Amino acid sequence: MIDIKGNKVVLIGTGAVGSSYAFSMLNQGVCDELVLIDLNEKKSMGDVMDLNHGVLYAPATTKVRFGHYTDCTDATLVVICAGENQKPGETRLQLVEKNVLISKKIVRQVMDSGFDGIFLIATNPVDILTYATWKFSGLPKERVIGSGTILDTARFRYLLGDYFGVSPTSVHASIIGEHGDTEVAVWSSANISGIPLKDYAARDHTENLEDKMIEIAVQVRDAAYKIIEAKGSTYYGIAMGLTRISRAILQNQDVILTVSALLDGEFGHKDVYIGVPAVVNRQGVREVVEIPLSVREKQLFDISVNALKKVQESFSI
Repeated sequence: MIDIKGNKVVLIGTGAVGSSYAFSMLNQGVCDELVLIDLNEKKSMGDVMDLNHGVLYAPATTKVRFGHYTDCTDATLVVICAGENQKPGETRLQLVEKNVLISKKIVRQVMDSGFDGIFLIATNPVDILTYATWKFSGLPKERVIGSGTILDTARFRYLLGDYFGVSPTSVHASIIGEHGDTEVAVWSSANISGIPLKDYAARDHTENLEDKMIEIAVQVRDAAYKIIEAKGSTYYGIAMGLTRISRAILQNQDVILTVSALLDGEFGHKDVYIGVPAVVNRQGVREVVEIPLSVREKQLFDISVNALKKVQESFSI
């Protein structure tokens, strides 16, 4: 990898997710330069103007501008949010055929620029699209990352925190697997500041915890469908999750996040991108962290892997 100085980020796709990500990045002062690319140039130029009018109130003077694929040459990070949106009643995996073709065109143009940084993928189905980006780009696996289950994990921790009356930052729990219907809630190691959930619940919760666990897992899994039904698409939560991953990369944080990473023997699987805890830093994914799983959780994770592999194998990626 070229030792790229600075923190230049190129965003491809300025729809609801992309523009929300740009707004989040500006508000948190994560990068030095943010370049927006989209087929709808007029809309993206409007986003650039609008964002620049808020720079005065941002924590850092980020340079925001409209650009082209040639701007990827010296970028540290290229974030892809372009693609078809999930329609009401449509699963993320049903999006795959349309978005694989879009991904191929985008990645080819980025790589033609001489890009040698890190890809961060948000387009759904994110695990499949991250795998496709890895194949199309030819970059090392650690430098192609998907948003994975970072949003699902945030939803999980929020709902647990809300139930137990504590901040979600005090809840330590993960959703792993496909960012979709086969995702897995890892209950076996979930805790509140080191206290197992069952022990914490025993202190002052009379409700049956097993029933509540099922309810929360379903709420997490189906959250996107409810939001899509209510307002057309989800974008704020994932935009903030993407910003968190971007910060981990650009600031070399070595933080563990549930991103979509390529498995190479971890959890007993290979050749699949899927949401797992991974150490993220300036080089991308430093390593996948194999958290302990119960027998049932491992079975469910295997089902999730196989669901993704079945889709992978149906396309000539």
